[in-house]
Amino acid sequence: MRKPIFTILLVLGLILSSCNLPEDRAASQEQIMTAAAMTVQSALKTPLATPTISTPTVTVEGSTLTPVVSSSSTPASLSTPMASVGDVINCRSGPSKSYKVVTQLIPGQLVQIIGFLPPNYWVVTSPLGECWLSGEFATPSGNFAAVPTVTAPPTPEGIKPAAPTFPSNGWTFYCYGPGSADITLTWNDKANNETGYRIFRNSELVIDLPANSTNFAETIALNSGQTVTYQIQAYNLIGESLSSIASITCP
Repeated sequence: MRKPIFTILLVLGLILSSCNLPEDRAASQEQIMTAAAMTVQSALKTPLATPTISTPTVTVEGSTLTPVVSSSSTPASLSTPMASVGDVINCRSGPSKSYKVVTQLIPGQLVQIIGFLPPNYWVVTSPLGECWLSGEFATPSGNFAAVPTVTAPPTPEGIKPAAPTFPSNGWTFYCYGPGSADITLTWNDKANNETGYRIFRNSELVIDLPANSTNFAETIALNSGQTVTYQIQAYNLIGESLSSIASITCP
């Protein structure tokens, strides 16, 4: 804008100064006025410069990046729903212990959530395929609120195994000092459809034995006057059955 105005003012100054020229320069005055008129006309036709806005650049590791400027912000993409566990947890083919174990998840392992069964089961993907994870042991993360609700698969057909029983001499023990005891358990195998047997000492799992097992022995620390209890559990994909309690006290 400044350049055309400056040019017009300059031309007007030349015109005014030419008015004071002597008569012998009248022709020159007419030529100056003609040139001035053409200059003004040209100046008025000159388009104004379009203002520009400089775009900042950022240099990262030797490369120059030009940020994209947008009039509206784009929302961040939703994060993938994931689940993790705080202990080693069974992930089954359905939402209860009636279903077989597909795999075990370990602390720090992340699995993607793909379904939800109210009130508290997640369907997740694992290296061995899809499986069901109890929400009691899982910590979800990401956008799990958008996970679709699913239905449970059919319950496996069959019945749980019959509970094992102790005969009259179902357990024997030998206490010797200081503070040791040899324990032997013997039971009747009443089932014909068990997957195996589990031994529980003071309600804690000790060992998992194969089907058709009928005895177990171990040596434990047990002081005089102390009591230890045992139970035998028969199990399969349908359920579990517990024996009566064997209670042993060192004299």
